[in-house]
Amino acid sequence: MIPKLALSYYGDDFTGSTDVMEVLTWAGLHTVLFLQPPNKEQLSRFRSARAIGIAGDSRSRSPEWMSEHLPQIFQQLQGFAAPINQYKVCSTFDSSPQVGSIGRALDIGLDVFAGAWAPIVVGAPKLRRYQAFGNLFARIASETYRLDRHPTMSRHPVTPMGESDLRRHLAAQTRAKIGLVDLLALASGAGQSRVAEAISSGARAVLFDVLDEASLVEVGRLIWENRAAAPFAIASSGLEYALVAYWRSAGLLAEAPAPQRADPVDRVAVLSGSCSPETAASIRYAIDQGHAGIPLDARSVASGQFDDALQQAISIAAEGRSFIFYTALGPADPNLIEGDESFRRSLSENLGRLFAAALRQTGIRRAVVCGGDTSSGVGRQLDIYALTAVCPLAPGSPLCRAWSDGPLDGLEISFKGGQVGGPAFFEETRQPA
Repeated sequence: MIPKLALSYYGDDFTGSTDVMEVLTWAGLHTVLFLQPPNKEQLSRFRSARAIGIAGDSRSRSPEWMSEHLPQIFQQLQGFAAPINQYKVCSTFDSSPQVGSIGRALDIGLDVFAGAWAPIVVGAPKLRRYQAFGNLFARIASETYRLDRHPTMSRHPVTPMGESDLRRHLAAQTRAKIGLVDLLALASGAGQSRVAEAISSGARAVLFDVLDEASLVEVGRLIWENRAAAPFAIASSGLEYALVAYWRSAGLLAEAPAPQRADPVDRVAVLSGSCSPETAASIRYAIDQGHAGIPLDARSVASGQFDDALQQAISIAAEGRSFIFYTALGPADPNLIEGDESFRRSLSENLGRLFAAALRQTGIRRAVVCGGDTSSGVGRQLDIYALTAVCPLAPGSPLCRAWSDGPLDGLEISFKGGQVGGPAFFEETRQPA
């Protein structure tokens, strides 16, 4: 039996947090995502929720920040009394000892939840992410790349992935020993004995390979049946896909009705701080379809100078057109600025101020924010305290309903990961199929 509250989670960025909400909602488990730790009044508005999430920005934070803030956040998750509590990470697992350390989050979670061990699930076939024998792969179009050879992730401006073996990758971030349940063990039914071997040899966390539906079901079974000993997990939305697959195979969860589609709208507002080639393709496609592109100078925006861009957006919207603010067109854009942590934070916060002002002054009620780090900074400037899922757009980037005590209450918004969605994503957001 699945308890009324099945899962709680903290997302290390906003786009990943909506990804989890999407999987659970379309599985029939009503999920609410708070953009900051909720108070009692806010919680009371979502009494029917089967899963509760808190969106964060630890993916862009230092280990010292995590040590100061994550214990309190994890304690709040613990207070929800869900059987499984997740630290949600990106399915590309990008992190480093200095920024977004997944290893530090693992250490803190093991301490707070006092579990014997923690499962780690990263592969998510629906998102075209696969883990085989401990190595992570991601697919672009018709090509599948090992993460350390991935065209984008191997050259990520903040946390480049130089190692695809996640045990080796984590070894630079935590002293905890990491075990592995590989595909062969899953297929042969030896998963539980492999978990036991890993724990008896001193492992505090266990990675699970995920390649296909069969491995998802078995991983979901192992995690659900071990939830008492392992109440804390490090995982992408692969955890949710695995749990749902197992719950359905075991007859614990019925097939949910297909989600309804949102009505088309005449205009959509987009803000992109992503430098991924996928988002660049979406921007170019949308401009070809009549959306107006508004390039932003990152240094000017980071210093609070964005009035010209705001006035452009207001004029464009008055003509009945959609607009796209963007800081870069792909990783080779000569205007791309990486900057240090302070610069990146100032940039994302001011992008949020610009976007909030544009939404208020244009009256546009459907929006997209692109990029994980960007979404986290922008989301906090929109005076929104919670999100619920409205309809699917692309895997990992649902259209959401914003809950606010201010003028943006009811706004429909998608927080899109940089590498998620096809070239037509913005137009499909305006006119869902």
